[in-house]
Amino acid sequence: MVIEPATDEEAAATVKVMGGEDWQLWISALADAGVLADGFTTLNYTYLGSELTRPIYHKGTLGVAKADLDRAAGEIRSRFGDTSAYVVALKAVVTRASSAIPVVPLYGTLLLKVMAEMGLNEGTIEQIDRLFRTKLADPVVDEAHRLRVDDWELSPTVQAEMVRRWPLLSTETLPELADLKTYRAEFLKLFGFGLGGVDYTADVDPREV
Repeated sequence: MVIEPATDEEAAATVKVMGGEDWQLWISALADAGVLADGFTTLNYTYLGSELTRPIYHKGTLGVAKADLDRAAGEIRSRFGDTSAYVVALKAVVTRASSAIPVVPLYGTLLLKVMAEMGLNEGTIEQIDRLFRTKLADPVVDEAHRLRVDDWELSPTVQAEMVRRWPLLSTETLPELADLKTYRAEFLKLFGFGLGGVDYTADVDPREV
C-alpha cells in the first residue's frame, strides 16, 4: 500500500484548520471591540517534535500549518507589541490527535519511560504550570520567537537515550525499553475509561445520565 503525499488543496485545508488564521481573527475582533487589556499576552500551543518524529510530524502538511501559526504570531506582535503573542512549544503528551499520527505513539511510549527514569516527566498540567511559573515571568524565546517548554524533552541527555533505544524497539523489547502500560492508561482516560471509582460493569440508564 502506498499513501500519496497531500495535495495542495489538502495542505491548504490543514492550514485552515490548524494554522493561525482563527487566532489572528479573534485577537483582531477583540481589539476592535475594545475589550483587550493593555499589555495583554496571548498564547497558542504547538508541538514541534524531535529528530525522530520531525520527518513525518513537522515536514508534512502539519508543518505547513505550524509555520502559519508562527506567521500569525508575528503579525499579532507587529500590531500589538513584542510580548503580545507567543507560540509555545510543548512536550509530547498523549492526545487523541497525536495518537493517530504514525510513529508518534511509539515515540511517546518510549519518551514516557526515558523521562520518568531521568525524573523529568511532566503531564499536561505540570508543564503548563512550569510555563506560567518560570517561562512567562522572564520570556526567553528561540529564533522563531517561540517559548520552549519542550526543552526537557529535547535536551541532549533525553534525546541521546531516545536515539539509543529507538532502533532496539521491538515487540519483545518494548516492555523493557518503553512504558506501554502508562501510555495505554492515558489513552483510555481520553475516552472516559480506566478512571478510578467507576464501575464499568454497571448498567446505566441513559435517561438518568
